Amino acid sequence: MSGKLLRLVCVAATATGTALAPLPARAVPEPDAERQQVAALLTDLQGLYRKAEEATEAYNATEEKLKKQRAETDRLDRALARARLSLHDSRGAAGRLARQQYQSSTDLSPYVRLLLARDPQHAIEQGHVIGRLAQERAGTVTRLSGAERKAGDLARKARAALDRQLALTERRKKERDEVRTRLHDVEELLASLSREQLTALAEFERKGIAKAQKEFMASGALGSEADVDAGDADGKNGESDGTATGTTVRTPSAEGGRAVRYAVRQIGKPYEWGTEGPRTYDCSGLTSQAWTEAAGTPVPRTSQEQWKQLERIPLDELRPGDLVVYFPKATHVALYLGGGMVVHAPRPGAKVKVSPIAANPVLGAVRPDPGGEPLRRYEPPELPEGATDGSDEGYDGYAAPAPDTSAR
Repeated sequence: MSGKLLRLVCVAATATGTALAPLPARAVPEPDAERQQVAALLTDLQGLYRKAEEATEAYNATEEKLKKQRAETDRLDRALARARLSLHDSRGAAGRLARQQYQSSTDLSPYVRLLLARDPQHAIEQGHVIGRLAQERAGTVTRLSGAERKAGDLARKARAALDRQLALTERRKKERDEVRTRLHDVEELLASLSREQLTALAEFERKGIAKAQKEFMASGALGSEADVDAGDADGKNGESDGTATGTTVRTPSAEGGRAVRYAVRQIGKPYEWGTEGPRTYDCSGLTSQAWTEAAGTPVPRTSQEQWKQLERIPLDELRPGDLVVYFPKATHVALYLGGGMVVHAPRPGAKVKVSPIAANPVLGAVRPDPGGEPLRRYEPPELPEGATDGSDEGYDGYAAPAPDTSAR
């Protein structure tokens, strides 16, 4: 590794708060020292990615709340418009009632008119009519009072709903800016590295993932699925690549199978934060669309809510279509294919791809359709060529500028 990369490591460590031991005073570091510095740089870069993904999922959560709040505000506005129209009609009826009372006013009470009437029976019948009219007039007054109360209540709720919408809009703007800041940090670090240095990082990451995958599969965490040899993470050295086209022990439900096929069809599409297709995806945008749109089973939009709301299952019960959640804060999610492999939208600069399940630290798994019966026969979808290619960290073709979502 060049002296320039070593200086960048120190700069990156200082920027992210990572303490590194002083470098040896030699022009060319020893292999062990070089590996340590690459590992430190990779750790810093992964930390920046995680912070960006946390900010992205926070933005997604606020965006979902904002969508619901807009719908609620619109509903209240429509209800208020109807209430005001009803109030207008009630006030018109009350006005007609007042005019009728004024025009038919007399100094004689109904009882005096009854005593003076030539035909008392007819007067009594008229009294019944008068009683009904009185009831109708009372009803008109009651409806007017109720319409006024309802309109006033709806007006207060509509104002409160609008205030909540404005607050969410402001929060979303701050979270959007936070994502952009975090991605700018990643962009700066990556832009300072040469192609050779990026290649060294990607190779170091690949070997780390391969080791983590072998240890994960050997641990028996997947139960009988662990018998399916995932081999080296990139399928080299003549070993199985562990993709969904290999032998799998379990079968998905019908809905899970549709979710898997949908996710596989998205392989190769770019990652873009805050999106859920059809041209670009972030991690939870891919999994939510696979289940909600393709499988017809609604799931939450964000990885945190998917982890929080969906039924959790042991890893040794994973079947294709289940969702694998990563990192302590549940900030990344992938869709399980079988054979120890997942399909996911990894990071900015990367594309939807197939990766080993242990490419990131596994938090756990959830099942969107816990009541779904496994299919008796299941033919895994054929993966497109290059489905496992590329770095999960998006070193190849990093799409630095964050998209402008101010109009969303």
